Amino acid sequence: MKTILLGPNGQLGTDIRAVNHHRGEPLSVDPIDRSMVDLTDVDAIGRCLRDREFGCLINCASYHKTDEVEQNSERAFAINAHSVRRLAEICADKRARFVHVSTDYVFGGQQKRAPLIESDEKAPVNVYGESKGLGEDLALGAGAEVLVLRVASLFGVAGSSGKGGNFVETVIRLGRERGELRVVADQTMSPTSTRDIAEALIRMLEHDVPPGIWHVVNSGAATWHEFATRIVERANVAAVVVPVETSAFPTPARRPPYSVLDNSKLAAAVGSMRDWQDALDDYLVARGHRLN
Repeated sequence: MKTILLGPNGQLGTDIRAVNHHRGEPLSVDPIDRSMVDLTDVDAIGRCLRDREFGCLINCASYHKTDEVEQNSERAFAINAHSVRRLAEICADKRARFVHVSTDYVFGGQQKRAPLIESDEKAPVNVYGESKGLGEDLALGAGAEVLVLRVASLFGVAGSSGKGGNFVETVIRLGRERGELRVVADQTMSPTSTRDIAEALIRMLEHDVPPGIWHVVNSGAATWHEFATRIVERANVAAVVVPVETSAFPTPARRPPYSVLDNSKLAAAVGSMRDWQDALDDYLVARGHRLN
């Protein structure tokens, strides 16, 4: 399948390309990065894509610097919502499938404290989550065959574009430098390997799963403190991880206190995703860390 990939050099985009190559290129990937199209300009998007032939478009691009987004809401909604609608409209015109990557940050303000299913009402607590939530709605309403993949708390070998690495690498680096880490223990989420998302995405396309929202995360849940503790233990880092409350680290954007995603819909369709602890072990080995 000829496939456009937006955001090909980020954590997820890199692993989509790697997994696709490992599996014998079931997708013929045409990567389009930020130097080739300005996602704040809907007309530029049309000019970039109108003459390309493709059967699928995967959108991994977003404005995801959560704290910075709070002061740049216009740019956030342009990239995370209005450009998404234009991409979906183009896919509808070309009768191509549109795969849009969203986030667990569409949740956070809900009362529910059990794994969230696809039909649960969105309740974002920051501008990033609001913009991504609107992007979901605009994509689903554009008349294309749309798969919205909600992902969460990503770690991948490419690191996180623009963030200076990912949480796993930050914990390892700071743990070795300082010997003690203070990590929030009152935010619970779904740590997820981008390689596992890439594997699941290709299976979804191969199985021709129905359009709609899908939670694509590793199984299980953890607080950031629990995640950091596991990283330190498995990577043989001589550091103590101290639990603290979110209030100890005030930030411009609120974080969801609970955004664990239920992946049972995905498991029923294409097979279950493994526990995040197993995914973390494989990530650490791939990064050259010796497991404890």
